[in-house]
Formats: sequence, C-alpha cells, structure tokens
Amino acid sequence: MIGQEPRTALITGASRGLGLALARALARDGWTLIVDARGGEALEDARAELSKSTDVTAIPGDVADEEHRKALADAAKAAGGLDVLVNNASILGPSPQPELLEYPLDVLARIYATNALAPLALIQAVGDGLKPGARIVNVTSDAAVQPYPGWGGYGSSKAALEQLSAILAAENPELRVYRIDPGDMRTQMHQEAFPDEDISDRPLPEESVPGLVELLTGDLPSGRYEARSLTHASKG
Repeated sequence: MIGQEPRTALITGASRGLGLALARALARDGWTLIVDARGGEALEDARAELSKSTDVTAIPGDVADEEHRKALADAAKAAGGLDVLVNNASILGPSPQPELLEYPLDVLARIYATNALAPLALIQAVGDGLKPGARIVNVTSDAAVQPYPGWGGYGSSKAALEQLSAILAAENPELRVYRIDPGDMRTQMHQEAFPDEDISDRPLPEESVPGLVELLTGDLPSGRYEARSLTHASKG
C-alpha cells in the first residue's frame, strides 16, 4: 500500500463463510485485521492463513458476551483505531426453524441478543476507537424485509438490526453506516436453514465480497445495499 495509510478492519464471525471470504480479500490488499468467531479451532485456522498476507489479531468468543466485546475494543485501540467494523456474526436459531406461534421465547431472546443487540453493543464498545469517517457494515438479509414463513426469529432480528442501523446513521452523519444483504450463499448457516435441500446451486460467499469491498473503499452514502447488485452496478 505505497503512499497509503494502513487500514484496519474488525470483522466478526470471520472463521468461515462470508466473514472469512471478506477477510481474505482485505488481507490480500494489506489491511490489518482483527477477527473473531465462536469456534476457537476454526478461528485459529483462519488466523494462520490470513497472517501469511497481513497482520492479524484473532480473538475467539461470542459477540453477545460483554467481556469478549471489551477484548475486541482493546485490540482495536492497540491497532491504532478502526477504519471499518463489519458486524457479520449471527445465529440462525433452531434447524429446522419453527413458526412464530411455536417459537421458544428463550431461544428468540438469544437470537435477538446476538443478531441485533450485540452489533450495537460492539459499536458502542469500539466507539472511541473509530477513526474519522469510519465505516460500519451490518450484514443483514432479505429475510429482514420479506415475510418468509419459518424465518420469524432470524428475519425479525435482522429487521431490528436494520432499523438500529438506519437510526444510527441518522444520528451520526459523520459515520457511514451500511446495511448490506449478501444474498443467498452456499454457507453452513444457509444449509442449516434448509437442512433437507441441496444448496450447491447457491453462489459462494466470494461472489458477494466485491460489493462489500465497494462499501469499504468507495464513496457511497449510508444506506441499505444488496451486495451482488452493488457489484453489478459498479461494473456498469
């Protein structure tokens, strides 16, 4: 990155799927990375791979845990602050997914805690470490805006995240706050959502990464974007 200040990104849920695909792309471009995931072994594998290209700090833990968020915030400060925070970590809930009238409320509370409250809590935790003009990317889903039967838990938690993101952007015009829908992907979570289906026809997460990179490096205003549509638009 000749002539360019080092850039630092914190990506949650970066041991597999979209988070790891994005981390790989940023590592190739020389970004300093802070990554987390609930599974320590998979996260260590990701760290070992990514560290061949860039500086990586990997911190295993659950974003719903306050002490873990503090550790991430401390790492961000030690790195000199964040240019980007990507709230990618989330949980699906039961598989197969129950309808809302039968949804266990304790499980629903955990989904909301992880998918909606934890991203906001992490933004609050790293607030002092956000560089001027920092970008916050909250990964959402079309299930946040479409009433798919059986997606009441996950979808409504993402809808809450979307509204939190929109209000955060309105309250903080100095920041860029993005909600991005990566689209259907061939990931473990998507397979869990459709346990009896063959999802091999879904695009790999790598196909959604260029749209995310456009948000991180381009000049788009705060708002909601679809990753693959954004990629096609930028090419056009």
